[in-house]
Amino acid sequence: MTRYAIYYMPPPGPLARFGAEWLGWDPEAGVRLSHPLSVDALVAEPRKYGLHATLKAPFHLLGPEKDLDVAVADLARRLRPVWPGSLKLERLGSFLALVPQGDQTALNDMASLIVSFLEPFRRPLTEADIARRKPDRLTPNQRALLDRWGYPFVMEEFRFHMTLTGSCDLAPEAVEPMVQPVLPSEFGIDSICLVKEDQDGMFHLLRRYPI
Repeated sequence: MTRYAIYYMPPPGPLARFGAEWLGWDPEAGVRLSHPLSVDALVAEPRKYGLHATLKAPFHLLGPEKDLDVAVADLARRLRPVWPGSLKLERLGSFLALVPQGDQTALNDMASLIVSFLEPFRRPLTEADIARRKPDRLTPNQRALLDRWGYPFVMEEFRFHMTLTGSCDLAPEAVEPMVQPVLPSEFGIDSICLVKEDQDGMFHLLRRYPI
């Protein structure tokens, strides 16, 4: 079954172009891009999603796609742009990601509203879905969030980030010279994106909704 998700994706520009070239996948054009083989193993895991931050994690749709489209458009009209500070490349656990450096209260509130507003469109998880999340590795609170919202890293467990690598031993300083020139001087979120997974597991941008 096809999955859908709500992501933040950088608008067309230097950061989006870097992300497509670095990961080797352009979700807006729906095409694979050639990229340095030296980074292929680093990006094999995050490639299929494109450069993004998850706002509502991939889910199987309950109902027709057109109803989801209408709901996301309505949601975007209710939201307000947020400006959570400049982006910085950091290590999050075993991977590298771009993370905002300012106050994220408004951003976290936005993410929570997106999760709850679109919950009626999510088909309940199957036992196989739950098993893929490795529930034995989750905290009790994360497991409760998985059961309630279909994903363990939402609400108070949410942290906005744009993943650049899979699990690796690289220090951020090794990649930072390539990333720093394309980072916006002011980072704001003024749109949300509806994405759809194809039969090969690659995610495509269906529509960008201005906030």
